[in-house]
Amino acid sequence: MSNWIRSRIFWLAVMLAVLVIALGSVLIPYLISLASADANQPVAPVRTIPHTDVNPFGAGFFLAREVEEWKREETVKMAAEAGIGWAKQQFVWAEIEPQPGAAATEDWGKWDDIVNLCARYNIQVIARLDRAPGWAHPSNPHPGAPPDDFTTYGDFVRRFVQHYRGRVRYIQVWNEPNLSREWGNQPVDPAAYVELLKVAYQAAKSADPNVVILSAPLAITLGEPHPEAGKWSAMNDLQFLEEMYQAGAAAYFDILSVNAFGMDRPPEDPPDPDVLNFQRVTLQRKIMEKHGDGNKAIWFNEYGWNAAPASFPDSKLIWKRVSEEEQAAYTLRGIEMARSQWPWAGVFNIWYFRQVGNIPADDAEYYFRMVDVDFTPRRVYYAVKDAAASLRVAGVGIFEETNPAVTAGQGWRAILDERASGQTYLESETAGTSLTFTFKGSEVDLVTFRDYNGGRLLVTLDGHNVAGLPTDSQGRSYAELFNPDPRWRVQLPLVHGVGSGNHILRLTVSDEPSMMSMGARCVVDAFRVRSAAQPFPTLPVVLLGLGIVVVGGLLRREVQLRRRYG
Repeated sequence: MSNWIRSRIFWLAVMLAVLVIALGSVLIPYLISLASADANQPVAPVRTIPHTDVNPFGAGFFLAREVEEWKREETVKMAAEAGIGWAKQQFVWAEIEPQPGAAATEDWGKWDDIVNLCARYNIQVIARLDRAPGWAHPSNPHPGAPPDDFTTYGDFVRRFVQHYRGRVRYIQVWNEPNLSREWGNQPVDPAAYVELLKVAYQAAKSADPNVVILSAPLAITLGEPHPEAGKWSAMNDLQFLEEMYQAGAAAYFDILSVNAFGMDRPPEDPPDPDVLNFQRVTLQRKIMEKHGDGNKAIWFNEYGWNAAPASFPDSKLIWKRVSEEEQAAYTLRGIEMARSQWPWAGVFNIWYFRQVGNIPADDAEYYFRMVDVDFTPRRVYYAVKDAAASLRVAGVGIFEETNPAVTAGQGWRAILDERASGQTYLESETAGTSLTFTFKGSEVDLVTFRDYNGGRLLVTLDGHNVAGLPTDSQGRSYAELFNPDPRWRVQLPLVHGVGSGNHILRLTVSDEPSMMSMGARCVVDAFRVRSAAQPFPTLPVVLLGLGIVVVGGLLRREVQLRRRYG
């Protein structure tokens, strides 16, 4: 009798253990999903100001000065590996158009090579257009002089935009016009610069309405009077910007460019009109908002701290100095602070990535570099590389198509439209054109535009069809963008119920649009990511719970019998 009872106790104990393990295997995934749900996840700030939901990491480059092609390639390659998404590059008008109208017919040579090289590494170019050719300013021989007739600059800008349409989308009009050396060694003139900006803006938009115009960054300065009474060789940047707005500048740029050097102060150092520091940019921002221009982004044209050695002569420290450790830390802290506190902050072009050897070590500018001439990375390079990696995966929140988690292949057109989320979107009708969105979450919606010309986007998740979406004649899952009535900012559910971890969502323009559609237009406006808890597994929990109660009761009974009968 006792042997029989012991055997029953053993098998009932085994059954109870199996049921408990099974219940745990059901509940643990649910509890994990509950812990990672939206309420417990940091939500990325919604960047509603146009041109702010972008990769913040850019840098200044001197690619046009590099003679050897392999060095140019290595420079851009290292920048891409560090997560740099923007190349601020000067395009010298005098070299492109040495004679009137030459740019319309001559080979653009090295400039095309630079643009194509950056495109291969998925780095967008911000083109600074200045340095007028001598024939354009015969009245002033200074190389920094503006043209005598501003329409000649407008004509050049128009040809530039036409030549690089779809390849260079961001144009900076001139550079530091509040310094006399950048304005023909003559007194600076905010109203005259605004007229130049107006001519360039109108010319660029006539060539491509979707090109984005950046104002010239202003040198941060407390001012330096000109020998002529009442005029300035270097006008205080705050005063110059105020006078730009008074002259009507707001209508003629899409993004305000600024220079932001930290000098010898940390990024947390508060703004003061009498102090040059990183947060001086907030004083420029107040001027923008005063003139009702608060819905524009600010991009940082030259940003950073100088890390000259302690032995460097104080008299040559134009930008003051910090240690290399501080340079790296301050660079990241400034960007992190701006992205969390300033919804208008966009790209930070770190000054500078690498020079070609023409800046000597006895010049303070030498010590801004991220990478040495011989391609040795400095501390700031590694700091940026580590920080940029985390931006390539979107968490919970709403992300524009310009976010660094989105990688768009060739064939997409960037369109400016006030009706779109962030006032921009990507579109394509070309079959096979694709992009990827890397995210961490359980649900993804596509924000898009649907109308009677809407096509279809093929959708894969981690290389596989997406459950719950319709499939076409070839068995491919897709999202339908056709709708008889035009509708903006439509949220189409694409993914739901996926597990934790990083995922790659790929959208590809289909070669099988809807039979009802009059076209194949596909619009990608934004993405929304959520992290929702899995539904509570009621039925398995109830059944397993009942099993545990029954088996546990039987086991208890058998134990009592064994005690009674020994």
